[in-house]
Amino acid sequence: MNTPTCAHAGCDERLGARHSHRARFCSTRCRVAAHRAAKRNPIPSELTTRDRWVRRSAAKVPMTVDAMPASSTNPRTWSTYETAAASAVGAGMGFVLSDVDDIVCLDLDHCLAPDGTLAPWASDIVSRAGATYIEVSPSGDGLHVFGYADVRQGRRIRRAGGYAVELYSDGRYIAMTGVRYRNAPSSLLNISALTATLV
Repeated sequence: MNTPTCAHAGCDERLGARHSHRARFCSTRCRVAAHRAAKRNPIPSELTTRDRWVRRSAAKVPMTVDAMPASSTNPRTWSTYETAAASAVGAGMGFVLSDVDDIVCLDLDHCLAPDGTLAPWASDIVSRAGATYIEVSPSGDGLHVFGYADVRQGRRIRRAGGYAVELYSDGRYIAMTGVRYRNAPSSLLNISALTATLV
């Protein structure tokens, strides 16, 4: 039986019958430790433990930690999270999406008002995404919704009402901010049910 493991980075204990079906941690100790870690760095360990990080310019052009051009399809231009975070190159960091796993990102542009109000169409998507990591985009008026889903080809999806949602899973990089949207958790959820409705 393939049961989930504790969501606290570094704990490999599997959640079993003694845990609630909604449990994410094996114990109170792991839950508290994960909460403290999330306050220091809200970016989920599912992303920070993968060596798929780049730096980026203010214009969101990907760069290596040595200020050379980086590519979302060339692993030799990527680095660890720690190396990218320690680099002073460019204006920030980016995470590369790859087909080696099912991590996807929904890019919701121009949906967040200066007062924090979310456009109704984006509010619906965020609500249906559930308890997964969501951060504010570098522009300050968009959101990046991360999760797991089986998406073989990224696409821009035009929706009724004149807005578009971008869905990416491979060969793209996402400009990261680490600015968590509201109380989004520092973990990834399976959002397949949501992405299936956006085709």
